Amino acid sequence: MVPGRNGKIAFTSNRDGNFEIYVMNADGTGQTRLTNNPANDSQPAWSPDGTKIAFTSNRDGNFEIYVMNADGTGQTRLTNNPETDNQPAWSPDGTKIAFTSNRDGNSEIYVMNADGTGQTNLTNNPATEVTPAWSPDGTKIAFTSFRDGNFEIYVMNANGTGQTRLTNDAATDTEAAWSPDGTKIAFASFRDGNFEIYVMNANGTGQTRLTNNPETDGHPAWSPDGTKIAFTGNRDGNEEIYVMNANGTAQTNLTNNPNSDSQPDWQAIAVTARKIKSRVTQIHGRSQRHSQSQRHSQRHSQHHSQSQRHSQHHRQHQGQSQSQKIHIKCPDRRGGGCRVPVG
Repeated sequence: MVPGRNGKIAFTSNRDGNFEIYVMNADGTGQTRLTNNPANDSQPAWSPDGTKIAFTSNRDGNFEIYVMNADGTGQTRLTNNPETDNQPAWSPDGTKIAFTSNRDGNSEIYVMNADGTGQTNLTNNPATEVTPAWSPDGTKIAFTSFRDGNFEIYVMNANGTGQTRLTNDAATDTEAAWSPDGTKIAFASFRDGNFEIYVMNANGTGQTRLTNNPETDGHPAWSPDGTKIAFTGNRDGNEEIYVMNANGTAQTNLTNNPNSDSQPDWQAIAVTARKIKSRVTQIHGRSQRHSQSQRHSQRHSQHHSQSQRHSQHHRQHQGQSQSQKIHIKCPDRRGGGCRVPVG
């Protein structure tokens, strides 16, 4: 997730008999199916520019990472491994995709170029590691690891170095999601007896519960403007997509379907080049007007200063003819002009 205007929400649903990728408007309207395959398609992840969706599918016999256009066209396989590859997460610049793979005998965090090349293991740990999430500035990746005896949230540099634990709880903490400004991480935790949505500062401090429901809430996804969080909840008898304010208030069911709807991800609509150009032109215009005003004020000030110097010179001339106490002293022109002491 990167900052931008709030676009559509992609999600997974089995309402048509198997799990497929759908999209809907941010208010829950316009629910539309994008994939149509007898296999399972799930875990949608929007590209930073909102033009593509990476997802997981077992259409070729095992779970692999695919990518498609925002309208569902151009579905293309990126990974090709006999083991499971899943949970794709785009880098903020759109050039790379982090994902989970168990190709080396256990689940690890990998990264690849957006075209599927350069697949590299980042975590290299014998424990299970899942659910990567890229920080908005592209420098870090949050993930879940079992290396300390239970699932906790960790963070590492984008190249895999500096792996650091953020949560320290006897229960499971998982599914980290960075806020668009990079200052907070939402996550799911079982620490209070069932899975709920929590939020913490990016350094792990200030862990705060947002949802409080006897049923499961999980898979948080921030809105691009940072004001809301979409999530999966089964509080109405089955899994549905909900949305709430970033402080946990106003929790609302968006999908309202008797089948399973889950794994939301929010599309960021980037500011277009035309809008950027218009904005720059506006700023440039204001700057030019400000500069013109400054130059006018400067000319006025210069004119006023010249008038003052003329008047001062006239008074000095008069004073020198009357008294020798007033004199002009110019010891150093680098000081910005002559000092006129009285002595």
